[in-house]
Amino acid sequence: MFEACGMLLDETPLFDPSLLQELDWSSSVVSFSPSISPLNPGDSLVLRPLHLADLDRGLYKVLSQLTVAGDVTKEQFRANFEHMKKTGDYYVIVVEDTNVGQIVATAMLIIEHKFIHGCAKRGRVEEVVVSDVCRGKQLGKLLVAVLTLLSKKLQCYKITLECAQKNVEFYKKLGYTPSDETYMQCRFFE
Repeated sequence: MFEACGMLLDETPLFDPSLLQELDWSSSVVSFSPSISPLNPGDSLVLRPLHLADLDRGLYKVLSQLTVAGDVTKEQFRANFEHMKKTGDYYVIVVEDTNVGQIVATAMLIIEHKFIHGCAKRGRVEEVVVSDVCRGKQLGKLLVAVLTLLSKKLQCYKITLECAQKNVEFYKKLGYTPSDETYMQCRFFE
């Protein structure tokens, strides 16, 4: 446990780690060369659920390589973490380099509860990012494959993601297909 600014950050996982260990890899369309898996993502690397203590392990340093991550206090992080844990619909996974105690990759699965499709669930992949020091080690591919299988295990009727045009081919190799739907947005803040 870590004591920081009067708050105790601990190793509490966002969700039950056994969910990751119970994934059915026989249904995955993704192959890895050289071979890696959630249980063996690479030398000194561990794939696991997000922990409260990951704030101090460089989580925001990695997220800032994707987009503007902002300045977040420990109190804000803890409150958001507790909200996500309580709802049970957020699955943030990280890859930690245990040699340096730093997060080197992360991705999020959000479960949406729908009224359509018989009140089905839809999975949505967000915030997939691998630190520039670990790119080329298939970690992005591993993160997406894990979240795809996790959404299937959680009985989602589909899983979606948004990506830049330059990343379409990457996601096609992971079993995703472009949709006829057009992504639109109305931003309130940058």
